[in-house]
Amino acid sequence: MVLPIYIYGQPVLRQVSEDVDLNEKESLIALTQDMYDTLKHSGGVGLAAPQIGKAIRVVVIDLDVISEDLPEYKGFRHVFYNPHIIETSEEEETISEGCLSLPGISEDVTRPSRIRVTYYDDNFEKHDEWVEGYLARVMQHEFDHLEGHVFIDRISPFRRKMNFSKINNFLKGKARCNYKVKTVKKK
Repeated sequence: MVLPIYIYGQPVLRQVSEDVDLNEKESLIALTQDMYDTLKHSGGVGLAAPQIGKAIRVVVIDLDVISEDLPEYKGFRHVFYNPHIIETSEEEETISEGCLSLPGISEDVTRPSRIRVTYYDDNFEKHDEWVEGYLARVMQHEFDHLEGHVFIDRISPFRRKMNFSKINNFLKGKARCNYKVKTVKKK
């Protein structure tokens, strides 16, 4: 089922998410499928549970959609339950990012180029691994949502000011995109 994506200004996007109970497998699998459906419908590469109104630590990433440009991600579709970044590299890189919760805004964001993460996969098996490349970028972006952050928190005050009218429109309940959204109530 395609769910509405919560737009910037929704309080859930600023909450720190709780770990999920991995014993609730059936409900987690159903939620994950809804998240994949929502992600596919919206045309994104990653989606965190707060973006559908749930302050829980669940992220889905589907990089198959970019495999024409990055063939190493052909068939990559992955869920992350209770993910946490536990270490980062000192090396950083700057790449343009956008977000389904901030439609129409993209900005250069500097992030570590490698991260060490722990998470549970779709078989509810635990992983502790180093990740790099574009996947590390997407994971950091999505995992930020679990900590109550959005990518514009990582850009300069000047660049935030340049996007003020778009951000202000979100806060007024206005968002232009081609997928279902849930905006803040208009004032």
